[in-house]
Amino acid sequence: MIAYVNGTLEYLEEGNAVIDVGGVGINVNISGSTMDRMPRVGETVKLYTYTNVKEDAFTLFGFLSRDELSLFKMLITVSGIGPKGGLSLLSVMSPDDLRFAIIAGDSAAIAKTPGIGKKTAERITLELRDRIKATEDDMLRGSSAVTADDISGDAASARDEAVAALVALGYNSADAMKAVRKVIKSDEAAARDTEKLLKLALKEMF
Repeated sequence: MIAYVNGTLEYLEEGNAVIDVGGVGINVNISGSTMDRMPRVGETVKLYTYTNVKEDAFTLFGFLSRDELSLFKMLITVSGIGPKGGLSLLSVMSPDDLRFAIIAGDSAAIAKTPGIGKKTAERITLELRDRIKATEDDMLRGSSAVTADDISGDAASARDEAVAALVALGYNSADAMKAVRKVIKSDEAAARDTEKLLKLALKEMF
């Protein structure tokens, strides 16, 4: 439907932004984190949008990046997570933090979001984990640290084992994934070696 809106920020309040596009004010629902990163009223802004159509409503949900929009679209495919639930999750957790929590199966972190119970959080990790991991694997394929042949073998295995080890040591799953991904991007040898990857990731945690 509407891929994005690009215009002048006319009005901003919690959960909503009004964008003036050619003299027409368009209401766009936004997350709390998006609101915090919006420009000042009167400045130009571009929001990538998801269009939610119902019998009695036509609603836009907007995001400052395609990455955030993509994750939002994944979230609302989960039973019990509507557009408002997706916005709530992205208000509490950054896309990276949420993505890493899903990969690590950290439903407890996800359940801290208002309106998202324990069972719903577990459903999110169960239904989206493989899809999110596939996205991460695509990222690794684009990195100079690993080749396409490695990602389904040594590199993917080393990544998962290193993250699991960090979580077992008591580190937050999202922080663990961030540290491991940072090492993978910068060190070709470590990308395939669980022990080396873990040691370097531990240094990133401090």
